[in-house]
Amino acid sequence: MTELWSERAEAYRNAVEQREGEDLDLIVAWTAGARTALDVATGGGHVARRLREAGLQVVTVDPAPGMHPDVLARAEDLPFAEASFDVVVTRIAPHHFEDVRAAVDEMARVARDLVVVEDTLWASDAVEEAERLRDPTHVRSLTEAEWRELLEAAGLEVEEVRVVEKRHHLATWLARTDTPDEDAARVRELLADHIEGDEYVDRKILLRARKA
Repeated sequence: MTELWSERAEAYRNAVEQREGEDLDLIVAWTAGARTALDVATGGGHVARRLREAGLQVVTVDPAPGMHPDVLARAEDLPFAEASFDVVVTRIAPHHFEDVRAAVDEMARVARDLVVVEDTLWASDAVEEAERLRDPTHVRSLTEAEWRELLEAAGLEVEEVRVVEKRHHLATWLARTDTPDEDAARVRELLADHIEGDEYVDRKILLRARKA
């Protein structure tokens, strides 16, 4: 899977909806006052870029060499001591984690103060099927209740939750993962209720949690 994500790296670095958005602005606002941050599953590096622009010292982690992280590691196996960073952030990646509970536990362990999570919010079984057809590395999106349970079980207190819309140019979104034509047609059928014009509209959940 790391080779596949390395091949996709440039596309994710250049994706407009990955590079910008109110979700990124919110992450920057939520981490104000922190000095050090860990960006878990950095992908195109957009969180790291914005936090560095805000003056934070940022270390990036990703299992895919093509993403050019500072440290090669899975979210489930972070090679850092306890409380190494003021804040730990992961953005639109947890639905790919093989063991999301282990990843949340690790993020809580290496955070001194805050953990900020953003991911695609669970919508329906049809959307989950579409996500897996488009990208076989998709494991599962979670509901707000599931996220709260995971964070609280890791010793974190959820302080704030936001849900934001994110729009994807549908053809570009499908091409980014080289979705075969037959699968792309089925994805369009499954996502019919979430397509507006030439855009797929999904929702991202952001949660800010503090160490108890």
